[in-house]
Amino acid sequence: MDELDDDVDGSLRDDVDGSLRDDVDGSPRDDAGGEPGGIDHRLLSALHECGADSRVAAVARALSWSGEHGALWLAVGIAGAAVDRERRGAWLRATALTATAHAVSMGVKRIVRRPRPAHVVPLVRTAGRHSFPSSHATSAAAATVAYGALGALGGRAIPPVAAAMCVSRMVVGVHYPSDVAAGAALGAVTARLGARWIGGRS
Repeated sequence: MDELDDDVDGSLRDDVDGSLRDDVDGSPRDDAGGEPGGIDHRLLSALHECGADSRVAAVARALSWSGEHGALWLAVGIAGAAVDRERRGAWLRATALTATAHAVSMGVKRIVRRPRPAHVVPLVRTAGRHSFPSSHATSAAAATVAYGALGALGGRAIPPVAAAMCVSRMVVGVHYPSDVAAGAALGAVTARLGARWIGGRS
């Protein structure tokens, strides 16, 4: 019995000491995104490695910067309203819907408060500390749906740029794949719900 007690006590001490060491050096644990070996971590790490190519990194940075606060997509909407005067109202409503989706994502971030990835070195600075959902992905998906409903250029040119922007957020190392997926879903749903309003139908 004494030997059994010694074994149990030793195991408990080892577990406690190991947990304390993990908390101090942070190596085996990552509270920002769950288990280090999880698929979110692995996918992010793989995509982030693409940024080792300076050309890929430059494109990813440019896409990330242009999408800050939905700037690129708002500019597209305003330009569409200026050029397509017959549908100016529809373009402006689509732009407002894209901005609304972005704002909703910011609100969700403040509720969820998931920290940004800590196991990779980011290639860009971020406007905030929270990661879930990706507001870049939200505005990109909302723009794809909202402007795509207007047809013509919006239906053909925007989707590939929006997809590239979503991927760029992982290449620069500031979002997990689940952040991007959730953001894209939020943006698409928000824009889809407002599709009738874009067309001027209540």
